Amino acid sequence: MDRKQLWQWLIFATAILFSLYVLWPPWEKIRLGLDLQGGSSFTVQIDKEKLHEQVRERLVEANKGAEVASNDVDNAVQNALNNSDTRILEILRNRVDQLGVNEPVIAAGSNHRILIQLPGANEKTHREAEERIQSAAFLQFRLVHKASEELVRDLFDKGKAPEGYRIARVGTGNFYEPARDKKGMDELRGDPTYLRRLGMFEVPDPSYEFMLEREFAPGENGRRSATRIVYKPHFVRRKAEMAGDALKRAADEPNTMTGGQEINLELTRAGGERMAKLFNEQAGRPLAIVLDGTLYSAPVLNEKREHITGIMRGAVITGAFSLEEARRLRDVLNSGSLPAPVRIIEKHVVGSTLGQDAIDSGVRAAVVGSLLVGLFMLVYYAYCGLLADLALVLNVVLLPAGMLLVAGFLRVFISQGGAGAALLQLPVLTMPGIAGIVLTVGMAVDANVLIFERMREEFLAGKSVRAAVAAGYDRAFYAIFDSNITTVISGVIMFIFGSGPVRGYAITLCAGLLVSMYTSLVVTRMIFDATLSDSRSQAYRMMRWIKETAIDFLAARKVAIAFSVGVIAVTLAIFAWRLQTDRRHVLAVDFTGGSTLTFDYRARAPLEAVSAAAAEAGVADALSQYQTAMDGSGGVLQIKTSQDTGKDKAPIAQALTAALQQRLPDSGFRLVAEEQIGAQVSAELARDGLIAILLSLVGIIVYLTIRFEFGFALGAIVAVFHDALFTLGVYCLCGRQVSLTIVAALLTIIGYSVNDTIVIFDRIRENLKLDQRRSFAEIANWSINQTLGRTLLTNLTVFLVVLSLFFLGGGAINDFAACMLIGVVVGTYSTVYIATPVTIAWHRGRRPSMGGPAKK
Repeated sequence: MDRKQLWQWLIFATAILFSLYVLWPPWEKIRLGLDLQGGSSFTVQIDKEKLHEQVRERLVEANKGAEVASNDVDNAVQNALNNSDTRILEILRNRVDQLGVNEPVIAAGSNHRILIQLPGANEKTHREAEERIQSAAFLQFRLVHKASEELVRDLFDKGKAPEGYRIARVGTGNFYEPARDKKGMDELRGDPTYLRRLGMFEVPDPSYEFMLEREFAPGENGRRSATRIVYKPHFVRRKAEMAGDALKRAADEPNTMTGGQEINLELTRAGGERMAKLFNEQAGRPLAIVLDGTLYSAPVLNEKREHITGIMRGAVITGAFSLEEARRLRDVLNSGSLPAPVRIIEKHVVGSTLGQDAIDSGVRAAVVGSLLVGLFMLVYYAYCGLLADLALVLNVVLLPAGMLLVAGFLRVFISQGGAGAALLQLPVLTMPGIAGIVLTVGMAVDANVLIFERMREEFLAGKSVRAAVAAGYDRAFYAIFDSNITTVISGVIMFIFGSGPVRGYAITLCAGLLVSMYTSLVVTRMIFDATLSDSRSQAYRMMRWIKETAIDFLAARKVAIAFSVGVIAVTLAIFAWRLQTDRRHVLAVDFTGGSTLTFDYRARAPLEAVSAAAAEAGVADALSQYQTAMDGSGGVLQIKTSQDTGKDKAPIAQALTAALQQRLPDSGFRLVAEEQIGAQVSAELARDGLIAILLSLVGIIVYLTIRFEFGFALGAIVAVFHDALFTLGVYCLCGRQVSLTIVAALLTIIGYSVNDTIVIFDRIRENLKLDQRRSFAEIANWSINQTLGRTLLTNLTVFLVVLSLFFLGGGAINDFAACMLIGVVVGTYSTVYIATPVTIAWHRGRRPSMGGPAKK
C-alpha cells in the first residue's frame, strides 16, 4: 500500500468515526421535526397596519388632537419596526418558555417575522400558546371618573344597559349580566365595531370610556359566589397615568374572600414613585388596571398600602378568574408588553399519532426501497453489485456527517435569528427529509452503474482487469460529477427559497448525493485496489439484459416532439381551466391560503355527510378527501377550506371538530393535525416556488454552457422545461393538488433529468473527439445506443425506490412519489427524444467545435 492509498484509508476511517460520533446515541442526537413527533408551529409577523394606526393615534394625542402629517407617521412606524424585532423575540421567548415545552424553537426570520416551534405540544398547550403569542400585554393604570359611582347609579335608576347586557340585582347591589347565551355573546364580541360602541355607552365626556369589570357575584356572609359572574360598570379615563414599564414583577396569590385568585403587582422604583404621587393626589379615587383593553380591576387608591422608604411599591388585580387564568395573566405580565402588535400568519399543528404514522411509513419505504435496490444490484452485477451495496450501507453511515457539513454550508445563504444551532448538531429530520434519504438510495447506485457499465466496455475491448477497472472509474468521473452537481444546484436553490420541511429535504438530498459520490468514486475504488489481484485475468461477472443496439432514435424525433407538445398543451389547458373554475381543487393551501384539518377516525363516513357537517359548522367551501397509503395504512380525513373561522366566529378547527363529532359520532373523528396559511404567506410561497424553478434552470444552463457548449445547455434546458410541464400536466390530470412538496419534486425531477441528459452528452462529446468522420446526428444516435443500458438501469433503481415511497408513504409523501414516478419516466424519454434533437437542431446538423472542425 503506497502513501496515497494509506491517506485515503485514514481519511475514510476518520469520516466514519466522525459520522458515528455525530450520530451516537441516535435517540439523543436525531431531532425529529414537528411532522414526525407532533407539536405546533407558528409564524408570527408584526401587524404593520395596526401598528400604523396605533402610532397615528399616539401622535395625534401628543399633538393635542391635531392631525399629524403622513410622513411623520410613516417615519415613526419605521423607527418602531427597526427597534421592535429583538424585543418581540425576547418577549415571545419568555412567554413560550413558561409553557414548559421541551426545547422550543424561537427564531427571527425576514420581513419582521418570528418562527415558533413547540415540539410535542398537545392541543391544550397549542391553544394556550396561541393566546399568549397574540396577547399584546399592554398594561395601563387609568383613573376612574370622580363621579363614576353617581353616573353608574343613574344608569341603574333609569334602567339603562349596554348592548348585549341586562341589569341584574344581586343581594343589595346592581350589576350587569349577559342578555344572550355564550354563543350569542361571542358573536357580538366578534363584531369589530362592538367594543367601540360599548366604550361610548352613556359616557359623560369623550375623554372617558365605559368599561365593565368582571367579578364573582356577591354571596352570603361576605363571601362571593364561585359560579355566578356579574359585571360592574366604570367610567374610565382613556389617558393612562402609568404604563406597563412601571411593572417590576407579578405574582398570583389566593384571594381568601372569594376563594379565587388575585395578581399582586410589584412596581419599579419609578413606578412606585408615580404610584405614591397618585396616592397623595388622588386618594380615595379608583385606579383602573387595564390589560389589552380589558378592565381587570379598579381598586381605590387607599385599599393597599405598602410603603418602603416612603414610596408605594405595589398594586393588586382582583377579578373573577381561575387559578389557571391567574397564572397565565401573571406570566404574560412578567414577560412584558410587546412594543408592536403581532399576528399569526401561518400555523401548523400535528398530533403525535399522525407523527408516528409518518415515521412508520417512512421507515417502511426506506427499508423496502433499499432492499429492492440492493437485491437488484447484487443479482445483476454479482461481486461489483456487492461493492455497490456496501457503498449504500456506507452512505447511510456517512450521511450524518454529510448532513452536518451540507447544513452548515447552506445556512450561509439564509439569515438565522434567535439562538444558533450547536456546532455538531444534526439538522432536524422531517418526513420530506426521510423521502430525500430514500430517494438518494436509488440515485446513489446511478454512479456505480455508470462505472460498472464503463468497466464492461473496457473488458469487451480486451483490457486487463486492473486496467479496465481504472479506465471505468476515470472515464465515468466527469459524467458522474457533472450530473450530480446539476442536481445539487437544484437542491441548493430549493433550500434557499424553500421553508421548513422542504429545506430538510434539500439538505438530505444534497448530502446524500455528495456522500454517494465519495463512496462510489473513492471508497469502492479503494476496495477494488485492495482486493484485486495482479494475477487476475477473468473479467468480473455481470448480467447484460440490454445488448448492443443500433436503433435510429432520432428518426422518430418529430413524432415524439409532436406527441409531447400535444400532451403538454392538452393537460395544461385542463389545468388552467380547473384553476379558473375552482383553484382550491388544483392548488393546496400552500398557494391559496386557508386551513387544512386532518382527522383520524374509527369508521369512514360518506363524504356527503362530512360536507353536510361542515356546512352546519358554517364552513361553506369545505373540500373533503380521505387519504390512505397504498398499503391501506394511515387512513385520515382531510378537510380544506379558505376560512379561518366557522359558525359564531369560532376557530375553524373547533367548529369543524364539534360538528363532525356531534353529527357523525359513530365515525369517531378526532383532530390530529391543523395547518393555517395566510393569503400573504401563500402568495410568497407561490412566488418563491416559481423563482426557485427559474433560478434552478438558469444555474443549470450556465453550468452546462461552461462544461459543454450553449447548444448542449439549450437542449438540456428545453428537456427539463418539457419534463416539468409534462409532469405537472399529467400529475394534475390525475386529480391531485399542487403543493410546496410538488415544487420540491419538480426541482428534483429537473436535477435528475439533467443527470440523465449529461451522461449522453458526455458520451457524445467523447465520441466527437474519437470519430471525425460521422455526422453529428450519427454520433448522437451512436452515443444514445451506447448508454441505453445505463439509462434504463439507473432509472429502474430510482423507479424502484420511488415506487416504495408511493405504495408505503402517506399524505404529502404519496403525492411527492406520484409526481416523481411520472417525472422519472418522462425524464428518460426526454433525454433521448427532446434534449438531443434540440441540440442537433441548434447546430443545424454541424458538428460542435469541441469535436474538431465543423463538418456536416
